[in-house]
Amino acid sequence: MAGKKRRVRVANELPKTRRLAIKKALDEHESGARPDWDRASDWNDIRFLRKKVKTGEMRTIMMPLLDVDMGDSWPIPVTIFHGVRPGPVITIIGATHGDELTGPSACTNLLSSKFTEPGGELDPQSMAGTIRIIPVVNLPGYRSKSRYFPDGRDLNRAFPGLSKGSTTSRVASTVKKNLIEDSDVIIDLHSAAVGRSNMPQIRGDLSHPESYLLAKAFGIEVVLDSRPPKGSLRRVANGMDIAAVTYEGGEANQLDQVAVKVAVEGCLNVLKSLKVIPKNPARPRFRLNAGGSTWLRAGEGGLLDMFVGPGSIVTKGDIIATISDPGSPGLSVDIVAPEDGLMICTATNPFVTAGNPVGHFLPVTKHIELLKTQMDDRGILIVNGSQGEAIWREEDEMVEIEVEGEWSGGSVDAEWKQINAEDTEQEEAA
Repeated sequence: MAGKKRRVRVANELPKTRRLAIKKALDEHESGARPDWDRASDWNDIRFLRKKVKTGEMRTIMMPLLDVDMGDSWPIPVTIFHGVRPGPVITIIGATHGDELTGPSACTNLLSSKFTEPGGELDPQSMAGTIRIIPVVNLPGYRSKSRYFPDGRDLNRAFPGLSKGSTTSRVASTVKKNLIEDSDVIIDLHSAAVGRSNMPQIRGDLSHPESYLLAKAFGIEVVLDSRPPKGSLRRVANGMDIAAVTYEGGEANQLDQVAVKVAVEGCLNVLKSLKVIPKNPARPRFRLNAGGSTWLRAGEGGLLDMFVGPGSIVTKGDIIATISDPGSPGLSVDIVAPEDGLMICTATNPFVTAGNPVGHFLPVTKHIELLKTQMDDRGILIVNGSQGEAIWREEDEMVEIEVEGEWSGGSVDAEWKQINAEDTEQEEAA
């Protein structure tokens, strides 16, 4: 009917096996009431590392990453908001990788007086449940501007860890024991690794029902159906049936203020969705549920000149980048968009060889015009929560867009960098 707004619904475009797995998990899931969260249930003071946190109190407690008598134990601040009513335990973590600054900045914003002062959104006197905010987990990596711990290992490939294992494995064991095991919900805040930049996105295993609901609650447009990598925080959490998602936004060793703002708003959305803090959460106009992607690769080697950035909406045939070689003056090669879609990640390293990925691309051919209604003057998608007050919408007012395919190499980031198996395998007990 002319003039009547038509809501588009798209389904059945994820790979069939994956679609069925998600449906089965959701059908079997009983998202029901938690008696221990009922307002009439007992609710008392809690202890963290033997230190008391009273109801209605905000307290910062230092947690050592290593149990040592000599040397640096790397104590990190854990700020706890213990509400006045029963509710879930929400853990928000930044800088699992030390050079990723989106998490530390977002957590620091959440801990500012704007949110924590009396009457603020994170005032524990008006809060249900418990919130724990850890701006920096990988303290030595953060200090040295490194992704890794001093032993050269990746903390997010070391879980569940071993108390008598390598340095990184010991830290993973400590984090699991003190921050993961008693959580109901975990939000792990990340940025892209060196050499690339991510648009704001959520990654979660959509076949894990509570993580699926958590991913939706974050309230942004791009949700990647991603099985957690071996040794990751998200994998060990899901294995204990704890809801966990990874937020990605920005790049290493840089502060992307848009990515930070979206992270802050997304965390608040989760807290509102779970009724931990008052007010309704914001929801985007549409949500892209992606089960796969397309890789744009360099066909030649040389210097890469990117014309688009993360979050760019492109049309089939658009020139994405140009490769030239100072040793071959006058010669250049264009990289073009194979179809309409969205750049969820782009390379920042200008040096490429033939076969290097230069862009991570979600094909969105059927709904490209919908995306274009929400882009800025640079052709970049305006992510929910990045500008002003986000909008409340009912769930059925949203457009769901399913992006079919599979992740090359088995994971979202597999094509960017081949992970060293020696660094990722769990140590065997001696």
